[in-house]
Amino acid sequence: MKKSIDIILKIIAPVLLIIIWQVSGSLGVLNEHILPAPSVLVQAFIKLIQNGKLITNLLISLSRVFKGYLLGALIGIILGTIMGISRGINRVLSSLVSIFRPIPMIAWIPLLILGLGIGEESKVAVILIGSLWPVLLNTISGILSVDNKLLEVAKTLEKNKINILVNVILPSAWPSIFTGLRLGISTAWTCVVAAEMVAASSGIGYMITYARELSQPEVVLVGVFSIGFIGLIIDALIGTLQKRILRWSYINNRDR
Repeated sequence: MKKSIDIILKIIAPVLLIIIWQVSGSLGVLNEHILPAPSVLVQAFIKLIQNGKLITNLLISLSRVFKGYLLGALIGIILGTIMGISRGINRVLSSLVSIFRPIPMIAWIPLLILGLGIGEESKVAVILIGSLWPVLLNTISGILSVDNKLLEVAKTLEKNKINILVNVILPSAWPSIFTGLRLGISTAWTCVVAAEMVAASSGIGYMITYARELSQPEVVLVGVFSIGFIGLIIDALIGTLQKRILRWSYINNRDR
């Protein structure tokens, strides 16, 4: 019963928004050349599914996001762990992180295109850079916030450094690391769309830009909402993985 109420509460706002949007469009309150009614978007969505354009472009973007995000997250966790456990390395690299992190991802695109061309490499590199920072910073934060009492107990038990890292530091830092992973996937989608809008002949970003040039707002909105739904699904998957890993870590530590 409680789950049913939660589901109703979650969908009531979107449903009301769609109803108001549809009624406003039918009454001519909204400019259909800028914001088409939901019924028009549904028709455009069905058409794009039937001709395969939406699925094809989404799969291309997903492939780019997966490659760039996987590399960015891996580098972020490894580098963040090193910076978190070594104060010396943290001091050396923290200034570089502070300089490069605020640079907008779109600013890297021209340089990456010059260096890597307009192929897949430049787009994957943009996604890698964008998804790196949230994972890196949250990994560092998670490791630095590990309870000192746990570290003292581990040292008292004469555990070696690898053992302390694997069994004490990382399990304690996982909540923060997963926060970075969830933020990173959102940034990855932003980066791939920006890269595809600037230099691409395929992908969801390209589809949105091309539809804008052809004055097809319904296709633009279908692309935008598709990105939102895919992002929601990926975030839910990461959230489910987070719950399972954190529960496993908790049980594993308790058994010790």
